Amino acid sequence: METRAPFVVIGAFVLAAIVAVFGFVYWLNNTGGLGPRTTYHVQFDGSVPGLLVGAGVLFNGIRVGEVTDLGLAPDSPRQVNATISIASATPVRSDTKVGLEFQGLTGVPVIALEGGTLPADSGAVSTLIAEPGAGQSMTQAARDALRRVDSVLAENSEPLKNTIANLEVFSEGLARNAGKLDSIVGGIEKMTGGGTPVQKITYDLHAAQFSGPAGKTIKGQLALPEPTAVAMLETQRFLFAPAGDYPAFADVIWADSIPKLLQARLIESFENYDIAHAPLRGADIGQADNQLVIDVRHFQIAVDAEPAVEIGLSARIVDKNGKVVASRLFEAGEKFAKLEPAAADAAFDMAFGRIAKDMIAWTVQALQ
Repeated sequence: METRAPFVVIGAFVLAAIVAVFGFVYWLNNTGGLGPRTTYHVQFDGSVPGLLVGAGVLFNGIRVGEVTDLGLAPDSPRQVNATISIASATPVRSDTKVGLEFQGLTGVPVIALEGGTLPADSGAVSTLIAEPGAGQSMTQAARDALRRVDSVLAENSEPLKNTIANLEVFSEGLARNAGKLDSIVGGIEKMTGGGTPVQKITYDLHAAQFSGPAGKTIKGQLALPEPTAVAMLETQRFLFAPAGDYPAFADVIWADSIPKLLQARLIESFENYDIAHAPLRGADIGQADNQLVIDVRHFQIAVDAEPAVEIGLSARIVDKNGKVVASRLFEAGEKFAKLEPAAADAAFDMAFGRIAKDMIAWTVQALQ
């Protein structure tokens, strides 16, 4: 018994070793890379830095084989020939793209195969042509780009030198004529309306004044909506007849658009006459007993001969049923000596004051 025990152990060990060898061979044959293989020649037109025999071969990012041989082409000093052995099932085509990739932090080179649609030739071993510059690393590409830039600069050094000299002359000319350029730019801004806006001078109308209490009061609730006017009168500018360019009035405006200004000063004039029964704006009340509807016909400065202001307003009193109770045209003019904003504003005040008093008297009489 004691003599036979070691032989049993030795026999079992030998048997296990044989099974392990057969299993390892089976693994290599089926999954370890010793299955059916196909060999391809790869031609690189340029250097392949760091590529070694045994380096991996990838197809669409998957390892399918390795490099089995490397050598220089005897008839072309720039060309490098490589032989790769890859799994036969790899779908390599004659138009498959070939390149060199650098993997990991250390930049280990591998041959990378990608795509392809045409069928590969059967029979002889296929030859794959790598793309131009396939073996070029990022560092080498950067060096080549800088070398080309340096070459372009060297070839065009004289034109560049002349351009820089011309720029220097141009900048010196700008510096010498800085004042003239500022004047030109200022003129363009004034002509196009650009630049910093000029502060406008504002003028206003003054409401009519009355001395003592009102003789007659306004009957019922009266509304005075915003007067209507043509588009030309919907402005804050001073208007002229005939129209023209008057520099003294270029930077002056009314306190509001002409219709709104007339509405505000007419209501204020009514308040100065009888504040208890003065009309309100149409939006401030609901259904008024009557409305004083005004249309602005003209509100301008006539400059044919002697300057004079001209104001024309048509007025209608309309009851709550839409019936016109009374209507009248109010016109007034006032001459002034010098065509300037202050004199024109004073003339407008006088003409408007007469119209406002006439309109109030007429309204009070019409509503009795």
